[in-house]
Amino acid sequence: MTVSVMPSNSPSEQLKPLILENLQDPPGSWAGGCPRRTQLEIDLILLAIEALNLRGSEDILAAAKELELQDIIKNRVMLWRLRSTNPLRRYSQRRSLTLVEAKALVAIACHLARRLTAPIRQLLLDYQQLSQKEIPLQSHIQLSRYLERFRAHFRSRMNPSRSGVKAYSSNEKLDELALELLSKLLFCTGTAGMQRFWIGLFDGEVE
Repeated sequence: MTVSVMPSNSPSEQLKPLILENLQDPPGSWAGGCPRRTQLEIDLILLAIEALNLRGSEDILAAAKELELQDIIKNRVMLWRLRSTNPLRRYSQRRSLTLVEAKALVAIACHLARRLTAPIRQLLLDYQQLSQKEIPLQSHIQLSRYLERFRAHFRSRMNPSRSGVKAYSSNEKLDELALELLSKLLFCTGTAGMQRFWIGLFDGEVE
């Protein structure tokens, strides 16, 4: 008797991209998807990268291919769907990010952050110096451009009727958020930064 063995199409049986093996599943069972805060923070960290890098989504898709994550993030539409799991988005998706999808986005964010390490560090250093001297941030061309682009991205993509968005109605609040995300991006570039950022997305979350 001849037995034909066909390759399995089950996602659970397919080999995971090597980079995702570096991100351990958080404690608990997350079969229903990632928590709300996790989805929100992943999208915002990518928003900060887009404010730093004018190529934005093009570089995200290029990084997905480079990291062999194109089976998870196949194209621009899929990327939009994944990021729209952020509950603050204008057209948010009802579904949740799976752990694998969240890991892929985190891996891409940290990969791009490492490429931007020098400008990120310089912007934060300049921000500290401006704050100490009480000089307006608008006087710094590069920092001002980053903050302006982040505000524009946030306001064009988030739902203004959501309470979480209303909390950032002023330029000052959005600038604070943009600078906080800049610090998180620098954190991602450090030793084991990707793993530490990933685990931090689930701190205090209970499935």
